Amino acid sequence: MRQLLYFILLFPILAFAALEIEVTQGIEAKAPIAIVPFQGDDQVARTITDIIDADLIRSGEFELLATRNMAQKPGVPQEVDLDYWRRLKMDAVVVGNVTREGDDKYKVDFYVFDVYKATEDKAPILSRSYTVSERQLRSLSHHISDEVYESLTGHPGAFNTRIAYVNTKWNRKGQLDEYRLEVADSDGYNAQPILVSPEPIMSPTWSPDGREVAYVSFEDHRAQVFIANVASGKRRLVSKEPGINGAPAWSPDGHRLALVLSHETVPKIYVLDLRNNKLEKLTDGWSMDTEPRWSPDGRFLYYTSNRGGMPQIYRVDASNKKVQRITYEGDYNARATPTSDGKQLIMIHRDRDRYHIAVQDLASKQLYILTETAFDQSPSLAPNDRMVIYSTVDGDQRILSAVSLDGRVKLKIPTPDGDVQDPAWSPFMSS
Repeated sequence: MRQLLYFILLFPILAFAALEIEVTQGIEAKAPIAIVPFQGDDQVARTITDIIDADLIRSGEFELLATRNMAQKPGVPQEVDLDYWRRLKMDAVVVGNVTREGDDKYKVDFYVFDVYKATEDKAPILSRSYTVSERQLRSLSHHISDEVYESLTGHPGAFNTRIAYVNTKWNRKGQLDEYRLEVADSDGYNAQPILVSPEPIMSPTWSPDGREVAYVSFEDHRAQVFIANVASGKRRLVSKEPGINGAPAWSPDGHRLALVLSHETVPKIYVLDLRNNKLEKLTDGWSMDTEPRWSPDGRFLYYTSNRGGMPQIYRVDASNKKVQRITYEGDYNARATPTSDGKQLIMIHRDRDRYHIAVQDLASKQLYILTETAFDQSPSLAPNDRMVIYSTVDGDQRILSAVSLDGRVKLKIPTPDGDVQDPAWSPFMSS
């Protein structure tokens, strides 16, 4: 039963800690930009600037000018000397200022200039002003990074998002004795435990509105599926069928939860309607079907099955239960996740006994390997489709890494104090 369960959940327990992100590969021609230290309240302004710097650096797409090389440090548009930034060969410059308003309020203004397109009237391409409480400053900083990123690339940023994961704790004898389901900001800060248990926790997955996380827990020494509210920690049990209860996946409308259950036969794909608790079986036969993921329009469920002899990606039409095989290249493809436009699939692909993150174009059927490490697992796609976070092996340790969807940007995320299971990237979060 344990071996069968590991096939269903597919991936072993891994590790996670505070993120110290290292860009190991960026695009060849990074855009040179300047993030001028924000002016005003020194400590708050410095923190905001540092967060924006770190966010944009880990995108792998920008080369930031060091503060020590800035002879000018404007805080408002009127102080921006475009000729100065052109001489430094900057493509863009970001300036801002922070004003304390009352005991717990801060006003943050920032401006983004395209150095070569800006005219001498110094009109920025982006100008924003926010007033927030002190506890909202970190989230606002990530939101500013998102807006700067989108203004310069044309793509939404995903810095103001969160990651769910399972943090495992080891005792002095080297034995696993605690599992913690945690949620943290995309840069690893503000980690909050949702569940602490001596039994395994697996497969966290976010609701479309980012308010809840569904997961598998082995409390009472059996697999059960719970849904927890991220803010309050309150949870409800949604599946405790005999046998396997695994791999939950939210439908795009948030009303249904795809599950892997084995109470009738071998593991199959089911859909639970959360509004009325009605359960519908979608796949049949004697193959083992697992790891469902919805298409963006809610029409299909992509899943892993061994019905052809080895694990491959299939999809089932949720309305008529018609099944279609999707992957053919190689003898192992698993854990598919479609991009938000439904045109590509992220997956695990085995190549010469090495497991990599890969992407397949659904129209052309072309498959591209994105990673080079040997045992890459648990891919989770950012809501802007720009990056995939996954787990991999670094020496004798399992860490988190990330790769861009085109394979040009790679990040290493060392985790010195633990192991992680199934990192799951949240949807876009409200500011």
